Amino acid sequence: MKRSAAVRIWALIITALLCVSVFAPAALADDYRENYPDLLEDGHLTCTAAILIEADSGRAIYEKNADQLMFPASTTKILTIWLALTLGDPEQEITVSQEAVNLAPDESSAKLAAGENVRLIDLCYAAMLPSGNDAANAIAEGLGGTRENFVTLMNSAAFSLGCTNTHFVNANGLHDDNHFTTARDMAILARIAMQNADFRDIVSAPSYIMPQDNIYRKRTIENRNNFVAKPSDTQKQARYYEGSTGVKTGTTSAAGNCLVASATRDGIDLIAVVFNSSSDGSRYTDARRLMDYGFSQFMSTTIAEVYAENPRVVDVRGFDLEDEQVGRLQLNLKKSSASTGSDQIVMTRDEMAYWVQNFSSLTVTEFTREFRAPIEAGEVMGTLTYYGEDGNPVIYDMIASRSIAARQQLAPSIEQIIADAENDPNPFPRITFELIFLYVILPAVAIFLLIHFTRAAVKWIKAKRKVKAVKPSGRYYR
Repeated sequence: MKRSAAVRIWALIITALLCVSVFAPAALADDYRENYPDLLEDGHLTCTAAILIEADSGRAIYEKNADQLMFPASTTKILTIWLALTLGDPEQEITVSQEAVNLAPDESSAKLAAGENVRLIDLCYAAMLPSGNDAANAIAEGLGGTRENFVTLMNSAAFSLGCTNTHFVNANGLHDDNHFTTARDMAILARIAMQNADFRDIVSAPSYIMPQDNIYRKRTIENRNNFVAKPSDTQKQARYYEGSTGVKTGTTSAAGNCLVASATRDGIDLIAVVFNSSSDGSRYTDARRLMDYGFSQFMSTTIAEVYAENPRVVDVRGFDLEDEQVGRLQLNLKKSSASTGSDQIVMTRDEMAYWVQNFSSLTVTEFTREFRAPIEAGEVMGTLTYYGEDGNPVIYDMIASRSIAARQQLAPSIEQIIADAENDPNPFPRITFELIFLYVILPAVAIFLLIHFTRAAVKWIKAKRKVKAVKPSGRYYR
């Protein structure tokens, strides 16, 4: 019995270990911790391919199979709308053709009608918010003459922008085996598109009122992108991301659930691309985790804030002996009106540490004032210049943070003497007894004594020369 019980116990232990080995990977596949977004790993994302970039510079922050060929679905419309806004006039009217509205039952539609005259800007909203393939078709036909011509323009534009692994077959994203891109290429397209003000307005709008035209009265279309448009369904409200600014969803059976998302926080703009997530909701989760990771890595700061981490301190000569800081003076920065560039910098926290340590080599400092007391608080001691990526200078005045008195027994500096002379309202010295004695009486006495002693010396010399000759007492004859 004892042996049988022991065998059963070992069997249970082995079975438990096998279960752990089988099911542990599935359990650990989503060990993501909300409070530690900086610990993001590929296993925390359900998508096949993804990338996160910093929008200003375009540099990649996070990648997962970013160069793998993927089907983009309706995220294709990002290039369609940007190209339409770049080539066309937003106010021009386009007549929707019958071919444009002939859609398959499973295609997304803006419910346009054949023969409807619609402004280009309204077609752009209709293509992006409800993801209307009919609107994208109308744009392609209206601007390209034919859909094929417009697609040729799309591929040329994509290639010229650096998207070397992209090829489109249509303007709406409907699946085709030859219609593909990569997460990296789509991030490039989204970054360029988001630099267009009209495009940003379109993709960030929760809804839009289509004006009345020759067929329809004005009507409201809703944005299906829950990342930027907070849904009324409470169960889906977690998909909304605070600070989101766009841009587009996409879904087909072959492409899976796709999302190109953008968001801004504290001056930092990020763009995430998610291709082939496991479900409709997971693409929003993947995008949110990418955004949280990016915002945990980056910070937006200014030259003055970097400088404040390790401000310049100089030694002042001739300070008063009672100065508690023995002549040490910290110089603060104040932006000069001569600046023409932007002092805003987006950097990682590691880059911030590098900037603090190497600040003097990344900027140009020129001192315009001698470090000698007295010094007044707020006095400009020099300038600090930073040249941004655009080449425009950002100039700061380096100002004294406190006043420092001069040591009284020290002789005045040349600068002080000149300043005193220039500021003296009476250029002539004041008449005092000391000045009269020094400059009148004393010189007069000296001159009198000099004349007196000179005359006495002359008389004495003349007296010496008038010695009379001795006369003989008699004559002597031979």
